[in-house]
Formats: sequence, C-alpha cells, structure tokens
Amino acid sequence: MPQPDPIDAASGDCVFCRIVRRELPAEILYEDDTFVGILDINPIHYGHTLLIPRRHYEEFLDIPPADFRGLMQAAHRITGALVESLDLEGYNVFSNNGRVAGQSVFHFHLHIVPRFRYDNIRLVHELRSYDPGELPQWGERIRRHLSPSRS
Repeated sequence: MPQPDPIDAASGDCVFCRIVRRELPAEILYEDDTFVGILDINPIHYGHTLLIPRRHYEEFLDIPPADFRGLMQAAHRITGALVESLDLEGYNVFSNNGRVAGQSVFHFHLHIVPRFRYDNIRLVHELRSYDPGELPQWGERIRRHLSPSRS
C-alpha cells in the first residue's frame, strides 16, 4: 500500500493544510515545492503575509533543519516584494510558537508584516534586567543544551 502524502496525512481540520490542498480559498502570493505564502485574512497591516510549510509542522522546532534555508529564502523573496510593491519603511518577521506565545493556528507559519512610520502598531514589552552575576548563569544554563547533537 502506498504511503500517504504528508500533506494529506495532516490534520483534516487544520486550516493551513486545507489551504495548501486548495480546499479553502486564499490569496496566494508565493509557492514553491516546500512553502506557500498567502495574505493574512485578518492582517495587522495590509499586505501582512503568512509563509506556511506545505507539510504540517505544529511549531518551529518541528521543522527539519534541512528546510530552514528554503524558509529563509522564501521569506526574503516575499519581504523584498512587499518592500518594493508597498514602498515600506520597515517590516516585522516573526512566528508565534505555542499558545502562551500567541499561536492560534497550530501549523507553523512565519508572519511578514509591513510597517510604516505612523502606523500606530506597537509591540509593547515590559523589559527586565539581570541582577549582578545572573547573566553568565543564564548563559551557561542555555549553552549546556547547545551540544552539536542538537543541530
């Protein structure tokens, strides 16, 4: 029996899998063998684009490292087109991973958001600072998990 296509094997109720399979309409800006770029239907700003892997990966850490180059090349190409076509003054590129980080569709996607000087969009953060001596402790804690076997 043939193996199911990874796209077809994805959750039937995932809106992005359904868009990739052309079961739901979307304004597609970009396509290659691995990724699809669409206009977000609830944009932060007009032109807000979502870059979606064709295969279903719930979040960033699920994506095979072999696909990262293609992800960044597609994001670069789409961002360039947005800058040129919309005469952008800036842009944000980000991804929400996990419910607590604001992920609402659990199929990894990269947001590319057009920005203008007076767009009144604010990313508000309450910045923290490390106590004296804490910075190296946090650095060491993280470096212990950056072993070559994790790449």
